[in-house]
Amino acid sequence: MRQATVIAPSLLSANFAQLGADVAGVVEAGADWVHLDVMDHHYVPNLTFGPMVCEAIRPFAGRALIDVHLMVEPVDALVMPFAKAGAGLISFHPEASLHVDRTLQLIRDQDCQTGLVFNPATPLHWLDHLLDKIDCVMLMSVNPGFGGQSFIPSTLPKLRLVRDRLDAYARGTGRRIRLEVDGGVKPDNIASIARAGADTFVAGSAVFGSRDWRATIATLRHAAECS
Repeated sequence: MRQATVIAPSLLSANFAQLGADVAGVVEAGADWVHLDVMDHHYVPNLTFGPMVCEAIRPFAGRALIDVHLMVEPVDALVMPFAKAGAGLISFHPEASLHVDRTLQLIRDQDCQTGLVFNPATPLHWLDHLLDKIDCVMLMSVNPGFGGQSFIPSTLPKLRLVRDRLDAYARGTGRRIRLEVDGGVKPDNIASIARAGADTFVAGSAVFGSRDWRATIATLRHAAECS
């Protein structure tokens, strides 16, 4: 029941001095989404983008959805600013919210898609009563905070568990939820990640660190779809 492949280059690996041009360039090269990693130097040991950056890049993103990943604590205060700035999907970590169901509803109230993010050691029980309000489940395949890290292999069996759960939910409700992976995704491992059940792939350094973004995105997509 895997959905159409989505390649979402992470702007954490883009050239910050020419961010608008990089967003336009990577979308023209075939990116489906643009992934914006929001870090607060509190929930994670790094500090990155705020709503003003999201608003500034929105005109350059064109048809591409802006996939905002909130690595912040608390969460709720930033939902509306990012929604107003042009986010299409807002994901957050459940342990960073005092009331996860309420945060999901807050995101939906802003007409954005919702996502729940699981760190490598975060248990999956948060999904037990929330699937009706989730549009995307994201598994971190690195510990959040910095780009360029290596993929953690134990993500694969965790992916299979989530895939089975999402497929069972789709059979019962007719509603399909995306399964996204973020961290260390590259042309040489994306096939195994796709076989484990992912349909949405965040790739930062693999895309922006390559000489030919179009060729790299095409390679990632082909490897995922032929897995």
